[in-house]
Amino acid sequence: MDGVLIPTLVSGLLLGSLYALMASGLSLIWTTLGVFNFAHGALMTVGAYIAWTVTDQLGLGIALGFVCGIGAAVIAGILIELLLVRPFYESRNMMLITVMTTLAASTILERGISILWGPRLKQLPRVIEGQVSILGAPVSAHEAMIIVLAPTVLLALWWYTGRTRSGRSLRAVGQNQDSAALIGIDVPRTFSLAFGLAAALAGLTGILLGSIRFVTPGLGADPLVNAMIVVIFGGLGSLGATAGAAYVIGVLEALFVLWLGLYWTPSVLFVLLILVLVFRPNGLFGRAS
Repeated sequence: MDGVLIPTLVSGLLLGSLYALMASGLSLIWTTLGVFNFAHGALMTVGAYIAWTVTDQLGLGIALGFVCGIGAAVIAGILIELLLVRPFYESRNMMLITVMTTLAASTILERGISILWGPRLKQLPRVIEGQVSILGAPVSAHEAMIIVLAPTVLLALWWYTGRTRSGRSLRAVGQNQDSAALIGIDVPRTFSLAFGLAAALAGLTGILLGSIRFVTPGLGADPLVNAMIVVIFGGLGSLGATAGAAYVIGVLEALFVLWLGLYWTPSVLFVLLILVLVFRPNGLFGRAS
């Protein structure tokens, strides 16, 4: 059993790392604007396809592919905020309208990707070749890199939001937009910053996922659902809670696949989410208002 358990736990850490990167973007937008961006998964797909084009089609290398893929996701994310979210900031039904507009953006991006690149499966090259050992379990060096990279990126994001002027403006706007505007913070610009940072995390996740799975126009659909589970499970409004929940969900998912099989795992995760919300309405790591 130990020969299976350790690789399963490592697989859970890998899943948790990817979920933490993507869910932190969702959490950042919710904390700042109070809305969910349902185009977040499509932004992940944009990053993966642009990186594949630069790396595979143009032959310019995976490093430039990372830069271009993340950059394309950031541009798309900011455009979504400018064109489909910002016009409705003053609306009484902003949350409902944002759900519809971002869902529309997701559909448009997925259909556009399908038209431009076609439905055929694609895959990004791995950044690092070879294998390493984690607790005696053989793991590809590329997957080990993801496990190390994710918490590094999240720590950098935590430092940015807590230690820099522009980062602290995100927290200020999330707490009270009117008060933030009174002390000189450009609220619309801060909203764009939140969408841009979240899109960068989505693009990075898409590129990393595209190097261990096949890239398809629907690449971001399932991870988006899991990322939303993570955000709600951990507790809305906290990047730390989101990151912690991501690793819990990742490890549990890997264990459930081992014990129950792939078919039942999503259902069990949703049941677990419902139980958490019944007994902990503010999430597993959330605090009561």
